[in-house]
Amino acid sequence: MAKQGLGSRLARIMERALGRVRRGKGAAYPGDFRGTPEISYEPNPGNGNVADPGEIVWTWVPFEEDHTRGKDRPVLVIGHDGHWLLALPLTSKDHDRDLGKEARAGRRWTDIGSGPWDRQGRESEVRLDRILRVDPAGVRRMGAVLDESRFNQVAMALRRPTP
Repeated sequence: MAKQGLGSRLARIMERALGRVRRGKGAAYPGDFRGTPEISYEPNPGNGNVADPGEIVWTWVPFEEDHTRGKDRPVLVIGHDGHWLLALPLTSKDHDRDLGKEARAGRRWTDIGSGPWDRQGRESEVRLDRILRVDPAGVRRMGAVLDESRFNQVAMALRRPTP
């Protein structure tokens, strides 16, 4: 029995090290936000409380195919849905090279450039077709504030009709 306990602890450590985390029963994800969100720019990173729209933070992002699994990722907070934060996932992968493939899969991206949310200074993109609900208590660490001009570009791209 002790071996099994140690084995399961090692498995959890390995999952986290590899970026895959299984959520506990008490942390149910209600699903991604559907519809048109109310978008606002209200960054206040020094408030010591919850992340605000306009901030890029790190949090647990559920996989689309299985919301009980996911990994820590940077996200751009764009608004609220009740007590949930609404956020868009970020990536440093350049999807301009595979636009056709991404479009066929229904994924849309917009460039936001680089910033202090990426320690390596890589260019980032924001995913526009997936709006996450983020538990404010699940924000892992603050990343940065996206300047208002770039935030407004993301908001315009998000409101743009899908081709």
